[in-house]
Amino acid sequence: MSTTIYGIKNCDTIKKALKWLDANNVEYTFHDYRVDGLDSTLLDSLCEISDVEQMLNKRSTSYRALTDAQKADTTPAALKTLFLATPTLIKRPLLVKGSDALLGFKDAQYQAFFE
Repeated sequence: MSTTIYGIKNCDTIKKALKWLDANNVEYTFHDYRVDGLDSTLLDSLCEISDVEQMLNKRSTSYRALTDAQKADTTPAALKTLFLATPTLIKRPLLVKGSDALLGFKDAQYQAFFE
């Protein structure tokens, strides 16, 4: 079953996750939003396996740059529009294996995810 990790390459959490995957001999594909892009089809498929509201990275500098009105509207449609315009608003990493997804990186979570 293929594994894909989504994010941006200069993110420290992505670097930790990639290091963990390499150390544990997990084969994966890395999808960099800035290089490989994010379109509505991909975003829709990601939202089918992960909660769109949980995908919002409220600790990012991109989030802090949003207006109060944008922060207040957390409907799926509004979030998808924001994600397409600014993919760095998506919590990183987003790890997808088959129909399972995991947001963020914690060693123990990754260990359990791949057991």
